[in-house]
Amino acid sequence: MFELERFIADCQAAHAADPSHKAVREVLARALQEPRSVLKGLGEPTRAAIGSLYRSAGLTILNVVWAPRMTVPPHNHHMWAVIGIYTGREDNIFWRRLPDGRVEAAGAQSLGERDAAPLGREIIHSVTNPIARLTGAIHIYGGDFFAVQRSEWDAETLAEQPYDSAKTLRYFEEANRSLATTGVSVV
Repeated sequence: MFELERFIADCQAAHAADPSHKAVREVLARALQEPRSVLKGLGEPTRAAIGSLYRSAGLTILNVVWAPRMTVPPHNHHMWAVIGIYTGREDNIFWRRLPDGRVEAAGAQSLGERDAAPLGREIIHSVTNPIARLTGAIHIYGGDFFAVQRSEWDAETLAEQPYDSAKTLRYFEEANRSLATTGVSVV
């Protein structure tokens, strides 16, 4: 049975024992072996959202719910991350920085239920929920996700700009409006 307080304590202990992503990834992978239990513990997703489950200077744990067909443009984190899916699917496109500051696609990874994948400290990625239902994911970061300055890249021009958390939250709200109106998000 997934118990949020126990999961957070296990992540904290894993991070204290090994500050890289490896031990934390193992904790997340174990939890995801029972995705229905995680779903029950976190609650059935009803809308796109970024929910903070735990936040400290060294570790952030989020419950990220992606609306159907939702996409977030390329961005970085400047810290390692571990992404685990408890319901649905998350497709990541990985980007490489060009000399002019723009990015170009360099690879991709599709994550489904029970998958737990690490992202390196300097990874640039975009995220899409390619399916017609909500996707639920636990995102764990090796730092304070909300305090680090980072970059995002314009979806059309692929030009680098400072990350705008308010704009990201607007993506989620636009996706929710679309979902409420049509039953499908196209953001």
